[in-house]
Amino acid sequence: MNKAKITLQSLDNGDYCLSGVLERDTVPAFWRQRCEWMPQGSKVTLDLSGLSRVDSAGMVMLLHLSQQLINAGCDFTLLNVPEQLKTLLRLSHVESMLAAYIK
Repeated sequence: MNKAKITLQSLDNGDYCLSGVLERDTVPAFWRQRCEWMPQGSKVTLDLSGLSRVDSAGMVMLLHLSQQLINAGCDFTLLNVPEQLKTLLRLSHVESMLAAYIK
């Protein structure tokens, strides 16, 4: 059985692609290593089209990541947000926290 993983690929000009499985088994190690992968720059676009699964731990990680980027003064955008994540945001009553950043 393959162990689930999550990766962040840097594309160009502040564009990043998050892919894999963003869930309770992958979030802790990924978050601990955020100094290595934390997006830099004044404009950050995070494409989520490569995510095959997102659970509530992944949702919370994205909320924290967005807050860090926004607090750092980044122009932050989320692209291709999976329906599964939109549903989690809505059911958790936190969709308003990311609504302005989802394109």
